[in-house]
Parts: sequence; structure tokens; C-alpha cells
Amino acid sequence: MTDPASLLPLAVLLPLGAAAALLMLSHWLPPRSADLAATIVSLLLALFCGWLAWRGLNQPLIHWFAGWTPASAGRPDVRLGISFVADAPSAAVSALYALLFAASFVFSWGYFDKVHAHFQVLMLLFLAAMIGFCMTRDLFNLFVWFELMSIAAFALTAYPLRESSLEGALNFIVTNTIASFSMLMGIGILYARTGTLDFALMAQALAGHGGALAAGGFCLLAFALLTKAAIVPFHFWLSDAHAVAPSPVSVIFSGAMVSAGCFGLFKIVIGIFPLDRAVIAFVHDGLPWFGIVTAILGGLTAWAQRHLKRLLAFSTIAHLGIVLVGVATLTPEGEAGMLLYIGGHGLIKGALFMIAGILLARFNSCDEIALYGRGRALWPAGLAMGVGALLLANAPVGLLYRAGDVIDNALGWRAESIAAVLSSALTGGALLRAAARIFLGCSGAPGPERSAPTEREREKSDRPLWLMLLPCCLLLVLALLPANLLEPFLRRAARNLLTASNMHPAVMNGAPPDALTPSAFLTPGLAVALALLSILRLRPVGRFARFAARLETLPFRVLHILHSGLVTDYVMWMALGLSAIAMVFYLR
Repeated sequence: MTDPASLLPLAVLLPLGAAAALLMLSHWLPPRSADLAATIVSLLLALFCGWLAWRGLNQPLIHWFAGWTPASAGRPDVRLGISFVADAPSAAVSALYALLFAASFVFSWGYFDKVHAHFQVLMLLFLAAMIGFCMTRDLFNLFVWFELMSIAAFALTAYPLRESSLEGALNFIVTNTIASFSMLMGIGILYARTGTLDFALMAQALAGHGGALAAGGFCLLAFALLTKAAIVPFHFWLSDAHAVAPSPVSVIFSGAMVSAGCFGLFKIVIGIFPLDRAVIAFVHDGLPWFGIVTAILGGLTAWAQRHLKRLLAFSTIAHLGIVLVGVATLTPEGEAGMLLYIGGHGLIKGALFMIAGILLARFNSCDEIALYGRGRALWPAGLAMGVGALLLANAPVGLLYRAGDVIDNALGWRAESIAAVLSSALTGGALLRAAARIFLGCSGAPGPERSAPTEREREKSDRPLWLMLLPCCLLLVLALLPANLLEPFLRRAARNLLTASNMHPAVMNGAPPDALTPSAFLTPGLAVALALLSILRLRPVGRFARFAARLETLPFRVLHILHSGLVTDYVMWMALGLSAIAMVFYLR
């Protein structure tokens, strides 16, 4: 019988091999063969990674490339080889990403006429990089997959080759390249401190006495991964990239790529720094504040958007703040909630970006004001958008609601609870407002969103509506599944992983309660109330009403000014963010 660990390289070899084959043969293949092949490969990877998650629940599966096992060095403190480790969380997240890629391939069926499979090739490279990023346990190998992921994302952002898409890709390239250099410097510092790149040996070398070098290396790694995760103030690139990227690519950016940044930070903390007290203190006490600020600012900025893809991008930023809070809990329950939140959010956000793509395909716009009442004939898409909006508003059903409840109970901070309610209500309310305008023709006078930036885009319009709606509806159905189907598995997986990493028992709490109370309807009720207030808003005509309207829009105008689109401004904010990380670390 084949050892399951020996099959681990297939997780990256299959998409890489398929990409190479499509690149060589696309000129001779029948039409749509590339779409079909990429979809099949992604579905096979989703099943394969799901099987690896099940097999690796109790004991992680480990594969050493080229047979360079720890024993081959002849010394217990030296590891020359590079390993893939399929623990249950890593494999489960990889399965989610592969599923989102499969849905994106179905949605983009026929999106391009004459591309010689270049889009599918880039997407398969992107998928291979994300799976390698999740499964590697070598720090430099992590950087290699991080770079491959970034390069594929850069190319996909600029794929339409329009002036606006090239500008958005430039902002993406500059900010994320700075993050890459930061990661490389952090790796160099940690290698100089430990003499190894293997996670386990690094953890042994840094146990209890990492010192200033280890702290500096961690700060640089955290800076890089928080940039990829679009955490405030490293988030500015995301909305610009989303606004210009093709809709199938936006599904992956928000559904998978940004959450990979948070998951990568989780891997670094428990794999390399589980016994470094300074790092654990910073993660547990400092990171939640980055998440809280991100959730609130992301929610406020989402409320003030009119371009649906920008709105969804800022919604992603807001919800990634909650994911970061889950990372910071460092408990089996909190990490299980974090994994469940990544899954629920990825499914819902992927479906919502597909709805934005449907509007672009039919009307060459996803501006909620410009599309006022034009979506009535697309009522199935409107219904799906309403369901997705309520789920993002933390409606008490499905994966996302339970995940947020688990994270809230695991951390136990009142500030986190308030931030989660505000961000979820604002993002859900903004989407309900947009759905009412576009699909029902219901709206009052525009508020803060009137002065928000927008884009004029065009996507291929002759794709069948049912084919675009099919993956969207399937993702929403999966997001509505009862959380108790996955939560016990994820809770056990997180507990096993933290125990294997020798995490300090003082930060492991009990299981949170699982009861539906009247407070569970607070957030969706607030989102509906915000949407209704927007729909019933009257145009200000009196002097006092005009003054109140200007006063209301003032903070949102400030947010618009901060998101200037100038990459130099974004780099300045990144530098300030790195200084904030170092300052919080110092104060700890």
C-alpha cells in the first residue's frame, strides 16, 4: 500500500504539471479544453487535500524531498532537506483554496477568446504556490512560494492590459515587493541566529531565549505577511487591485490570497516561535489591536463605497481583521474559529465577487448608483447577493456566524466584540443597500458613497447567466452548511497542532458556549436598519440638513483622501505600520 506521505508532492506537481502542459499544447487543443482541464485539476486537488486533512488529523504526514530525511545528515541538530507537512489545518485550507479555484474556473468559462490558456496557466501557478505556502515547513521555501504567489497575482491583476489595470498592478507590485524584501531580510536574520531554516530546529534554537535578533526577524516576517493579508495600515493596495482585476481573479484574491497571509502568520508563530515568550506576548496582546482597527476602518470605508468591487475589497479588509484576532487567541478553540472563519468568509466573498462579475458582464458596470434599477431582470443574482450580504452581516446561520462566535468567546475582549459587530453590520448594510438599489430600484439620496471613486470596466458579455450563477450558488450553499459538520474536526486539528508545538498551556481556554440568543440577531438587524436608513434618506435641502450632511461625510472624505491611489503614500503608511509593530513589541 502506498504511503500517504509519499503522495504529498502531488499537491504542487499536479497544478504545475498541468500549467506546463497547457502552455505547450494550448495552440493545438480544442476550444475550452483549457477551461475544462483547469477545472478538473482544481477539483482533484480539492479532493486530494481534503483526504490529506483527514489522514493528517492525528499525526501529520511528512515528506522529505529527494530522501533528505533528518537522519541523512547524521546529526540531530542538522536538517539538510526540505519537507512538506500535511497537518489537518494546512491541508484543509489548501482544499478550500483549490475549491475556490475550481469555482472561479467554472465562472470564467469562455471569459477569454484568444488567450492560448495563459489565464489558466497563471491561475494554476497561483494555486500551486498557495498550496506549497500552506504545506512547507522550511522558511526559505515559504519565501519561494510567497514570491511565486505574488508574481502570478501581479500578472493576473494586469491581465486586461488597460491603463487602470496597469496602475492597480503597479501599486500591488511595489507594496508586495517591499513585503517580499522584508520577508527575505527576516529570514536572513533568523538564519544567522539559528543556523537553520527548518521550522522545528528554529523553534528549538529560539526556545525561551530568542533575544533581540529573533524579535527583529519576527517583526519583518509579520510585516510581510500582514501586508499580504491587507491588515491596516498595510491594506491600501487591495482595493486598487480588486477594482481593476478580472472578476474571476478577484474571487481568489479575497477568498483565498489575503487569508493566506493570516494563515502564514499563524504557521510562523506556532512553528518557529511557540516558546518565545516575547513573540507570544506580542501576538496574544498586541495583534488583536491591529485586527480591531482593521475591522472598524475596513467596515467604515466599505460603507462609503459605490463601486461594488471596491466595496467588497474593503469588506474583505474588515473581515480579515477578525481573522487576525482569531490568530491572536492562540487557543485550540480560537484557532478552530479562525479556520472556520477563513472557510466561511472565502465561500461568501467568492460568491459575491461572482455577482459583481455578472453585473459587469451584463451592464459593463458595477457602480451601484449607475446601475440603479437595472438589475431587476437578474433577480436570481439579486437574491444571491441578499443572502451573501446577510451572511456577511453575521446572520445566525452557517459557517461564518459560528466562527465569529467561537473567536469572540476564545479571546473574550469587549473591544473585539464591538469591532466585530460594527464591521459586520457596516459591510452587510452596504451590500444590502447596493442590492436594493441595483435589483429593486429602491434608494434614497446617496450619502457618503456619492463621492467615492468608481471605475468603467468591461467584461465578456456573451457568457450564459446560468453558468455564472452556478458556482456562485454552490459557494453560498456550502457557506450555509451547519458549522457542527466541520467545527469538531477543526477544533481537534487545532488542539493537536498546538499541543505538538508545545504551546504554553496558560493560553488554552475551554470551549465556548453554543447557544442561539436574542443578541445573535443584533448585527444582522443593525445591517438591515442601516440599509433601510440609506434607502429612506431624503435629499438635504435646508441649511441645517446640508450642514449635517457635510458633517456626516467628513470622516469618509478623510478616508477617501488617505486612499489616494499614490504608491508613495502607501509605502509611507507601510513604514509607519512597521514602526508600530516594533513599538508594540518594544512596549511588551
